Amino acid sequence: MADDSTSAFQAGQTGLIVRIPEAEPAVRGWRERLDPSAQAGVPAHVTVLFPFLDESRIDALVHSALAEVLGSRPAFDLRFGRCGRFPGVLCLVPEPDTQLRQLTQAIADRWPEAPPYGGRFDEIVPHLTIAQGQEDTVLEEIEADLAARLPFTSRISSVELIVHDGTKWQERASFVLGE
Repeated sequence: MADDSTSAFQAGQTGLIVRIPEAEPAVRGWRERLDPSAQAGVPAHVTVLFPFLDESRIDALVHSALAEVLGSRPAFDLRFGRCGRFPGVLCLVPEPDTQLRQLTQAIADRWPEAPPYGGRFDEIVPHLTIAQGQEDTVLEEIEADLAARLPFTSRISSVELIVHDGTKWQERASFVLGE
């Protein structure tokens, strides 16, 4: 969820993610050491929207609207067969990513005051972060380790709302996608 190792999570920040439990055996050890979001309690995931609304703004009406927006989207499968990179970041690439992009766009359209990544990027590229702030040699080592563990597929049937409590990220709600 963070884009660089200097990002600090704030109490009351929220995000919307899809969990990728099938990734945990391959990436947990690397993420726990090299991804600040894992150190703060976030499981292997692909971000749908971060940051979302501040926790103080999330009430029954927001929950209902999220359930409506997300419930109108079908569940889908993602395949993770390769690694990708951003500067200093190693990630797994979900394919196809069209439905992830559509989820992000649907939420951002409904809450334009919460643009993906605070509007910092022109294009949103769905990914599962493994390590950030590392030299290329470290990223190459991780990528070599992961090569034998790929591919795997994950069924995406819900989106989780997570909230930072000042110490750790906690799941607050789960919104089921349509079938």
